[in-house]
Amino acid sequence: MKKQVLVASALLITAFSFAQKNELKEADKALSGGDVTGAKAAIEAASPLIANADDKYKAQFYFLKGKTYFDMAQKGMEAINSFKTSQEAFDQLIEFEKSTKQKYTEEAKQVMAQMAGALVNSAVADNEKKEYSDAAQKLNMAYLLDKENNVDYLYYAASSAVNGSDYDTALDYYGQLKDLGYTGVSTQYVATNVETGEEEVFSSKQQRDLMVKAKSHKDPAEKVTESRLPEIVKNIALIYTQKGDTEKAIEAIKDARAANPEDINLLLTEANLYIKLDDKVKFQTLMEEAIQKDPNNSSLYYNLGVITAEQGDAAKAKEYYEKSLALDPDNENTNLNMASLILAGEQDIVDQMNNLGTSSADNKKYDELKKKREDIHRSSIPYLTKVLEVNPENPDAIRTLMNIYRGLGDSAKYKELQSRLDAIQQ
Repeated sequence: MKKQVLVASALLITAFSFAQKNELKEADKALSGGDVTGAKAAIEAASPLIANADDKYKAQFYFLKGKTYFDMAQKGMEAINSFKTSQEAFDQLIEFEKSTKQKYTEEAKQVMAQMAGALVNSAVADNEKKEYSDAAQKLNMAYLLDKENNVDYLYYAASSAVNGSDYDTALDYYGQLKDLGYTGVSTQYVATNVETGEEEVFSSKQQRDLMVKAKSHKDPAEKVTESRLPEIVKNIALIYTQKGDTEKAIEAIKDARAANPEDINLLLTEANLYIKLDDKVKFQTLMEEAIQKDPNNSSLYYNLGVITAEQGDAAKAKEYYEKSLALDPDNENTNLNMASLILAGEQDIVDQMNNLGTSSADNKKYDELKKKREDIHRSSIPYLTKVLEVNPENPDAIRTLMNIYRGLGDSAKYKELQSRLDAIQQ
């Protein structure tokens, strides 16, 4: 009796093996013939039997499953789930063949490389259609297919998640990038196109050198791209800020600055964070530190001028604006704010004029105050004029100048500006 049971078991296993072999053969045949639906059906039929399958059939099953679902994804059949299932099948195959004969691993890696390219192309199309969530998932899958070489895709996945307002996913991806020490810094191989005179980037040093040797390009050079770490840390901080987790936001910035003390972009990121937290004192301190590191940056002085003016120190704000304009005379915002700062000084004069009586002494005082007011108006004109030189359609500058010229009795310039305003409002 015992011997009969053993024989029966052996026959049962043989039958399973035969069934597995047939199903896998059908899947392979269907794939070769472009029948992805048939291949999927055969894979699903073999799936319940795979736990007890021989090693050679397990490896083949994982390989054919990966190829089948990749084909489905390319044909738009539940693309995201199909890509994911394909990736998981190939991962299972590679892990399985680590402890047995590696029959399919190399070919699987080649298919996975193709899949990464397909995922990226599909993600690009999703981004163009503003389907950011799908794009983020696909780019993350492309990263997971080869974590060592595809880290850039995780960065782009985070960006897509941000664009789709999926901040929790973005925070996850950015956190992974930060933990990996990712900077995105790379060397670009460039040369100038002789015909167009434009600098072009090549995929490799060999390709660039070949084009230079062919004399279609000249002036070969190497350029190092900027680090993406400031953007990553900034976005982590901003996401934490939006989530109301101020402590983690500040911690993220300080960690990054500790690792990159000379990185002015990180310093400015921290300063901007304190603006969002409405801590203008801390913002000013950081901006002054930034100026020490980059004393020729016009925008830094402009930002300090804005905050100082909001704190009520008009004289100091004017100094900052003047320094900004000394470095960049055409800065539209600085010129406009300088004019506003000057014109703010007329309010006290207007109040005094309105409180005067009708005596001869009051009338004399009125004339003196009126002249002071007109002097203030005249001193703002050069800055407003510069704004319109930089941006002829700035409506705020036009309206302010119109009011000034009307008060000064210059009807010709008032009408000229009125015509300009009417033209841009049509």
